[in-house]
Amino acid sequence: MHKSGFVNIVGNPNVGKSTLMNLLVGERISIATFKAQTTRHRIMGIVNTPEMQICFSDTPGVLKPNYKLQEQMLHFSESALEDADVLLYVTDVVETPDKNGEFLAKVQLLNVPILVLINKIDLSNQQALSAKVEEWHTVLPKAEIYPISAQHRFGVDLVLERIKELLPESPAYFEKDALTDKPARFFVNEIIREKILLYYDKEIPYSVEVVVESFKEDDTLIRISAVIFVERESQKGIIIGHQGVALKRVSSEARKDLERFFGKKIYLQCFVKVDKDWRSSERAMRQYGYDLE
Repeated sequence: MHKSGFVNIVGNPNVGKSTLMNLLVGERISIATFKAQTTRHRIMGIVNTPEMQICFSDTPGVLKPNYKLQEQMLHFSESALEDADVLLYVTDVVETPDKNGEFLAKVQLLNVPILVLINKIDLSNQQALSAKVEEWHTVLPKAEIYPISAQHRFGVDLVLERIKELLPESPAYFEKDALTDKPARFFVNEIIREKILLYYDKEIPYSVEVVVESFKEDDTLIRISAVIFVERESQKGIIIGHQGVALKRVSSEARKDLERFFGKKIYLQCFVKVDKDWRSSERAMRQYGYDLE
C-alpha cells in the first residue's frame, strides 16, 4: 500500500506557517521572518519515504487585498482549499477566529480532514489555551485541534504522524527524489528577499521583487546575477545605502545562505532598479511570475 497526498497549509500572516512548513518538510523550503506577508507564492515541499509521498504546500497569509499583489496572494490561499487531501489551518494563541470569517466559511464546507494548529503555546497558559481550543471547536466543529510551538518543535511530530494516518492511498505525484516543485531560480529570489525583509523597515520589503537574470552553474561554482526591483527612486537609494553598504550586506548574507542551500560556492551580483507601482500592475505581476487569473 502506498499513500500520497497534498497537505495544504493556510492561515493568517505572522502565525508561523513557514516555520512549521520547514519543520514538516525537514528542509528550509519556505522563507520565515518575523514580518507578516513574507510568503507571496504557493510553495511546495515534498517528503518521500518508501511507503508515502507527502506534498506540503505553504501559502500566503489570508488577508483583505489592497492591491494586485495581495489579490494574487489571497488567490493562492483559496486555491489551497480546492486540492487539499488534508488541510492545516494555522493560528496562534492571540488570534481570534472572527478575523477571517469569510475564509473560514469556505473551510467549513470542505469534505477533507482539517487540522487546526494553535501555534506559539509557549506564550500562553493552560487556562487561556483551553479557552482558545473551545473557541476553535465552536467555529470548526469537524476539525481536530493541536496546540503546538513550531519554534520549540513541540507537538509538530504528533501532527506529522496524524497527517501520515490521514493520507489517501495513491501512487506518487512527483519523482521520488523531488524536494519541491519550484526551480532553483525561485529559491534565489526568495533568499534575497528574505534578507531584505530582515534588514529593512516599514514599507521597503513589501515594495520589493527579486528577479534572477542569470544563473550559470558548473561543477564547483554558481554565478548568479539578480535584480532587486522597487517602486520608487527613494526606495532604490534606501536599498543601496550609503556607499552601497546596505546592498553589500544583503548580497553577502544571501550568498552565505545560497551556498548552504546549493552546496556550492556562489558568486552573486545584485543590482537595484525601479519599476514604478509594480504591485498594482498586471503587466509587472505577470513578468515577475504571478500567474494571474
